[in-house]
Amino acid sequence: MNESKRTGRVTIPTDLDMVQETLAVKELWGADAIRDCDGTEFPDGLKQVGAKIYSTYYTTRKDNAWAKANPDEVQQCYIMTGFHTAGEGALSIPLMQGISEELLQINARDDIRRWWGVMDRTANRPLAPAEWVFDEAAGAVVIPQPQAYHEYTVSFLAYLIWDPVHMYNAVTNDWKDFEHQMTFDVRQPKTHAYSLERLRRYIREHPYVDVIRYTTFFHQFTLIFDELRREKYVDWYGYSASVSPYILERFEREVGYRFRPEYIIDQGYYNNQYRVPSREYLDFMAFQRREVAKLAREMVDITHELGKEALMFLGDHWIGTEPYLPEFSSIGLDGVVGSVGNGSTLRLISDIQGVSYTEGRFLPYFFPDTFHEGGDPVGEARRNWLTARRAILRKPIDRIGYGGYLKLAVQFPGFVDCVKNICDEFRELYANMEGAEPYCAKTVAVLNCWGRQRSWGCHMVHHAIYHPENYSYAGVIEALSGAPFDVRFLSFDDLLQNPDALADVDVLLLVGDADTAHTGGVLWENPRITAAVRGFVSRGGGLIGVGEPSGHAYQGHILQLAQVLGVEKETGFTLGYDKYNWDVVPNHFILADCAGTPDFGPLKRGIYALPGAQVLAKDGRNVLMAANAFGHGRSVYLTGLPYSDENSRILHRAILWAAGSEDELRNWFSSNPAVEVNAYVRNGRFCAVNNTDLPQETTVFCPDGKSFALSLAPGELRWFSIDA
Repeated sequence: MNESKRTGRVTIPTDLDMVQETLAVKELWGADAIRDCDGTEFPDGLKQVGAKIYSTYYTTRKDNAWAKANPDEVQQCYIMTGFHTAGEGALSIPLMQGISEELLQINARDDIRRWWGVMDRTANRPLAPAEWVFDEAAGAVVIPQPQAYHEYTVSFLAYLIWDPVHMYNAVTNDWKDFEHQMTFDVRQPKTHAYSLERLRRYIREHPYVDVIRYTTFFHQFTLIFDELRREKYVDWYGYSASVSPYILERFEREVGYRFRPEYIIDQGYYNNQYRVPSREYLDFMAFQRREVAKLAREMVDITHELGKEALMFLGDHWIGTEPYLPEFSSIGLDGVVGSVGNGSTLRLISDIQGVSYTEGRFLPYFFPDTFHEGGDPVGEARRNWLTARRAILRKPIDRIGYGGYLKLAVQFPGFVDCVKNICDEFRELYANMEGAEPYCAKTVAVLNCWGRQRSWGCHMVHHAIYHPENYSYAGVIEALSGAPFDVRFLSFDDLLQNPDALADVDVLLLVGDADTAHTGGVLWENPRITAAVRGFVSRGGGLIGVGEPSGHAYQGHILQLAQVLGVEKETGFTLGYDKYNWDVVPNHFILADCAGTPDFGPLKRGIYALPGAQVLAKDGRNVLMAANAFGHGRSVYLTGLPYSDENSRILHRAILWAAGSEDELRNWFSSNPAVEVNAYVRNGRFCAVNNTDLPQETTVFCPDGKSFALSLAPGELRWFSIDA
């Protein structure tokens, strides 16, 4: 690597007492940007070192004087109590039971009769205001005459008196002797005007800063703690903390109907990403995006007016700024930075349009949960890089960086050296790609309720925690993040609104459990949707279904696309029908690279093959994988697909088979699933990449029929010229 490529495209954190260490790391990693972090200050000794300086800016906190002086404009959150069963007499429901009173404070200032909701959950009936009273002294709602043995809940507004992210950082890092940062609502008139002037003042008082790194903008995703400071409920997509009477009244005026707490609370599910969203919730989200985009644009314009770049962190307080919808481009941001946990989170950032650059904050964060005696920061960094690199080779981010507290990282010299190698390799691969589009074998579309709005991230629950309930969706998306396909995301509304939504799609993917937003649930009762998908396959398209695709009990089917997929699910309703298709078809194209029985994840019982389908794998009387012809098209069913090298290869082959394109397999292909090949035809380069920490042997196949044997060291990425 020449010297010009040894520097740039890297951001590092600093702190007041880390000047010399920062300079040393800057030199070693080739960093060209330095940032502060939550709870740190930028040192004077680094203001003139020839690096771009990022300053973290919080639009909603770090100004307790204003928050305390304007308690009516502190941010609010909708929250629901637990379920309480009535006995023979009055029922008292404590509002804050199991909820941190450091975090939330009941809002009894605004009209509780209008903005709170008391529900008889057993009868699915909202109680009239006359049927309940609020005992403020006890912090409880009392129902004098409930229906005996019915369950009741209360949905109420509460002030966020401690910013949830500040609380998270404080708890995670065990901070002592600090003031809780309150969170104020920039949407409301007084705070709106004050916040714009506050931003101007901040920029003027920090002339050395080049980039204002907004910790997103105005509304935190749902993050609730219990009375023991444990996380109680987290939803990265949650809109429950973007509410206030001021906001809700504006919403009512725009949409023309009255707001109900249930539009947010959703029976206590809080409209998480697995729920098929109601029209009212979608309306609220759209309203919030428009409002947030307008106000964010005001702040970005001020930033540019005063000569700074505007960078948005895709994470904390990001509600209303979803980057894959039209409103986002109107904000005018220069860049977006986000945390990279794997390939799918990398693509979530790198695929964003309408900004000048994207940046990934790699793991691990320099926090004590990793950087402690016995911790493995080197292993985590290496694993994070190997998974993210697959996605970078398909769609690169422009920059990488790390966050947290540098004083922790420098205590681990092995980690510092590891990241140096990562930074060098990132710059090298970026230089080789030179902006060229990688070879794409097919166009595939993932269909769910959210579509493009939640591209690459619809399966994410929080903190990248593995859940057996979403392993297949996560596995498929992770596999696609580094696979040689043009990937897009479609919603069921797209199918209804655009008859040509599938016109240039080769293969449609439907992944997840029955009756979830991932597979559509009740939406399959709409004949226009079922006809659109069946017609697409019948005319020659491909369909891949994983889990319980189109799962919803209706009109004699559990899987509404059973005839297309060639499989159905037994729930007891069809036990009286005999099933005869159990013979496994050997040596199928899709499984040709499998060394043994594929890993389909936890057994999903009850799937059986319909007559005519090919059973490719089974466990007793449970079909694990099947292939089927439908009209001029093909479908593939898999019971599950956790991410692995081998399963990524299975998905690759399944897509080509479903598209009727088996003969295209050996275009830029590796015989070893642990090694992948990416070609950048426009600039005459291709690479082979070992995605494991073990040495690998493979044969690389090129479209001209040529092939060659290759040995790769652990994690090695090797570049070639196409004409070589």
